[in-house]
Amino acid sequence: MSSILSALHQMNALVYDSVYGFGFNLQYIADYLGQHSIINPMYKRDFSIPKIYSGGLEITNWDSYTFDQQQEALKKDWYIYYSFRNPTTALLKRQNPIKGIANSYKSKKDRFAYLTVMRTNLEKLLMQGANPYQKNDFSYLDGKLNNKPLVDKVKSKKVAVVLPKVEFNNNAPVIENKSIVEKPVEVEISIKEAFEIVLKLKKNMMNETSYQNFQGRINKFKNALPDINKPITSITKLDVVKYLNEILERTSPRNRNNNRTDLSSFFKELENNEFIPDNFVAKIPILKAIPERNKTFSDALQKDIYDYLEIEDKTLLLFIKFISYGYLRPIEICRLKIKDIDLVENRLHVRAKNQPVKIKIIPEILLKELPDLSVMNPDHYLFTPNGYAMECETKENNRRDYFSKRFNEVVKKKFELNKDYTLYSFRHTYITRLYRKLRETHTPQVAKSMLMLITGHATISALEKYLRDIDAELPEDFSSYLE
Repeated sequence: MSSILSALHQMNALVYDSVYGFGFNLQYIADYLGQHSIINPMYKRDFSIPKIYSGGLEITNWDSYTFDQQQEALKKDWYIYYSFRNPTTALLKRQNPIKGIANSYKSKKDRFAYLTVMRTNLEKLLMQGANPYQKNDFSYLDGKLNNKPLVDKVKSKKVAVVLPKVEFNNNAPVIENKSIVEKPVEVEISIKEAFEIVLKLKKNMMNETSYQNFQGRINKFKNALPDINKPITSITKLDVVKYLNEILERTSPRNRNNNRTDLSSFFKELENNEFIPDNFVAKIPILKAIPERNKTFSDALQKDIYDYLEIEDKTLLLFIKFISYGYLRPIEICRLKIKDIDLVENRLHVRAKNQPVKIKIIPEILLKELPDLSVMNPDHYLFTPNGYAMECETKENNRRDYFSKRFNEVVKKKFELNKDYTLYSFRHTYITRLYRKLRETHTPQVAKSMLMLITGHATISALEKYLRDIDAELPEDFSSYLE
């Protein structure tokens, strides 16, 4: 096997350092090697196609994983694996993994680029007869591939580069380093086509609500471009910066940042599919934005609202109690179907944003407020604009907006509340109330650990930031220290 590794390193010296390093398309190199290799069409393959192990994550879905998952994958060794037919058993047997210097690279991009070239070269060697169970003669490579070819020029329509020409005699191939190979650059994909392809991919990677917001922002950017029939590579960083500046002038830093985040995700997918060389949107800075603040209700105001809704709108009141007692977000409540409510074990099956279904308990205070679910269709949503468990084809975003507007009309106008009070205010109010109650008998750390199980925050640090944002913990009266 050592002779195969030696040959691979020599081939990589040619392809990776001298060609890939100058930005050449890997398919071009693969085409070249394929054109200058002798492959017997009657040859029975004794090996599996080499593949890349990328730390346990699918490289094509790299951006869909969390940062922690990506870092965990990069801590593992990446390598090429393949099987070869054992001459004794006649069965395919997994061979030792090939790593080369792949794991000295710290980024996914560099590591995968190196292994891609190594994999292509390994497949070519195997096709030409390399055998890990025999001594292989690759003497024809010695001193040839180590002479790195020089890049003459890179034009917009043609690439001229010195590459070795392989000719075969009756014995071993002879390599010459003086032929010039010209390869036309493939026609680039248009802006319109690239956007259609990536949006289809993203649709399968995101939940319905997130995708709708994402699609809306991306299409607005596309519609702002002067000519969508131009190549996708014609879009520059300056084009995106100007577009984001226009959003900032019309709206707010927060909206501008949200558009930048979605555009960066979109251009990253363009990079992953090799439509563009790199995601330059990621280099555009995020602006400092003042976060929106949803005020908490005083105990007296919250009681007045509940008493009023008990008479005027019991459906809206129950919706609010799911926020208050179940600590759910409005969009999560709109996703609840009758079958998601388990009255045997008092459990809620909640579909949260960018997470698998999570299970939450139904506290007794909320359980006694539920209507009779046994007479309702299990596939219907609990809350609809027309009442409990009615047929409803409206999308979840629209259902959420409906209850927000209903709150504005029924409650905010009645109590003359300003824009700082929203449905979210009930969640903040009851988390604040619960935390302060827990603090009466527990240390801050214990209280936060208990609260995290109830609110669903992923980490203590995330919960602590949330509690700071809503001013859940206030100091004792410090007047005595000032006297």
